[in-house]
Amino acid sequence: MTNRWLSASLAVLLALAPAVALVPRTVQAAVESQPPRYKSRAEIPAAYKWKLEDLYPDRAAWEADVRKTEALADQFAAHKGFLGKGDDHLRQAFADYEALSRIYEKAYVYAKLSLDVNAGNQDLQSVAGRAERLHAKIAEKTAFFEAELLKLPKRTMEHYLESETLAPYKRYLQNLLKNSTHALSEEQESLLAQMSTITKVPENTYRMLSKDLRLPTVRDEQGRTVQLTRANYGAFLENANREVRKGVYQALTDTYRKYQDTYAQTLAGEVRANNFYAKVRNYPSALEASLHGNEVPTRVYDELLATVRANLPLLHRYVDLKRKWLKLDDLHTYDLYLPLVKGDTRYIPYEEAKKMVLTALKPLGDDYVQALQGAFENGWIDVYATEDKRGGAYQWGAFDGHPYVMLNYRGTLDDVSTLAHELGHAMQSYYTNKTQPYLTAHYPIFTAEVASTMNEHLLFESLYKQATTKQEKIRLLAQWLETFRNTIFRQTQFAEFEKKIHELEANGTTLTAEVLNNTYRELNAAYYGPSLVNDEQNGLEWARIPHLYYGFYVYQYATSFAASAALAEQVQREGATAVQRIKDQFLSAGSSKPPLEVLKAAGVDMSTAQPIQAAMKQFEAHLSELESLMKN
Repeated sequence: MTNRWLSASLAVLLALAPAVALVPRTVQAAVESQPPRYKSRAEIPAAYKWKLEDLYPDRAAWEADVRKTEALADQFAAHKGFLGKGDDHLRQAFADYEALSRIYEKAYVYAKLSLDVNAGNQDLQSVAGRAERLHAKIAEKTAFFEAELLKLPKRTMEHYLESETLAPYKRYLQNLLKNSTHALSEEQESLLAQMSTITKVPENTYRMLSKDLRLPTVRDEQGRTVQLTRANYGAFLENANREVRKGVYQALTDTYRKYQDTYAQTLAGEVRANNFYAKVRNYPSALEASLHGNEVPTRVYDELLATVRANLPLLHRYVDLKRKWLKLDDLHTYDLYLPLVKGDTRYIPYEEAKKMVLTALKPLGDDYVQALQGAFENGWIDVYATEDKRGGAYQWGAFDGHPYVMLNYRGTLDDVSTLAHELGHAMQSYYTNKTQPYLTAHYPIFTAEVASTMNEHLLFESLYKQATTKQEKIRLLAQWLETFRNTIFRQTQFAEFEKKIHELEANGTTLTAEVLNNTYRELNAAYYGPSLVNDEQNGLEWARIPHLYYGFYVYQYATSFAASAALAEQVQREGATAVQRIKDQFLSAGSSKPPLEVLKAAGVDMSTAQPIQAAMKQFEAHLSELESLMKN
């Protein structure tokens, strides 16, 4: 029984995924204020920290559940050999699995969330490691379940599928039969479960190498020596001084070039592992193996690549507009992130950010807004950064608890957008957990980013309606187009690269740094066209993409952006009718139906290229509007 166990590790992947920012740091007037700075969690007021005590009041309670989980995992083996003995036997096995899974999930989430806000705490590192080992033990102890079910006589399985007693588990059994050609023997499943920690080595090595990578010092616009970090790299690329941007980009790529062979080995190891699992489980490719688990046909992936490829002239047009507006004879990668107009970088207090998000999301209805207010007031959100807190932002949680949102709020409008994004995840979890039973309460990755980016689209529309000057509108449109570039065009480029390198490895090509550099650089030239100089350094970008270790994950940013744009447009056009449909058919659906069916019922048919093409038309319309504003 693997699907629910995956939810914990998938949530970790979602945690690492960047929020898509649809709004720039602009529009509002400047105010005199600075973000609070805290050296430790003890200094942060309780109102700005999540309440993990809602999961467990203390460590003793967590320890008790860990011991209970271990006992339940051992006891689950008693079902071995009895799954074909009748409806009541199998119903009890499912009930015991659910009890085991729910208590384990709660303990796992608590351990990981505790560590993420106290990353240097060695005791919590040990706790998190214990949770990982527990995960492996449970996977091993339950490995027999699917193998035994698949060995049952056809008549027995057909009876189970029609049994009223087993009705809550019908979808699980249907999925199991669909996956039957890819299931292995009990011994093989157990062995693969034990190998899970080994096959995580490439990703773990990549993460540690990137964490330990020492970046060089660079010169700022005043000629001062500054330590380059991942935190200030983005700000440097927005610097008006071109020599600063060029120097920083060169310094970063030179550093990665020194370690390109090591990075190539880690990525090659990830690709080999993916191809190995696909071969062992009788899939024609690693791509199909990855998408099959989410019930997404490979044509969705292929149509995304083909549709984006067909619309690359729009990206070329945007890039050339940027080159002309910035008055550059030639445009390099280090110029791409320079804003078309100078943005307003004023500090937005968190309390104001809450009001902005609540205002933007009012179209989603009173119950949605009331639930958001509860999230702000009842310990769902961990707001401020400390030195010991993990970077980035994410939403996670256990079925038997409310959602949790981690931020590192600095007070920019990007951070407001991130807040709206992560609350979109939280609200999808909230509605799903209220509606679905445990085994169908998790939602697949394919739909996970739709609710979050829908919130960002609504935030953008709210801010654009409030814009009163041409300059404000230019800023908002420029940022929207830049987000589109990064989310649909760029993520699709990553997706095409990921597909290519898996095919190369499967066909016997060794993925050396040279092969990876050349493959990526060729793609970059095709995507950005003649207006962007295809510098040799561009080929090294693959070494900085952590999502290449998530198994064909990135394409879903593009599909989700397109789907969420369509849903946001329906909310604005249809009002309450669309809102109710989206809540009932999408936000509350979990995995009760395949993700394409869920989205189609909500109003978006992702089985065709139409939503991607519609998004491209929206890009073209906004691009034309921006061009018009710039002329006048």
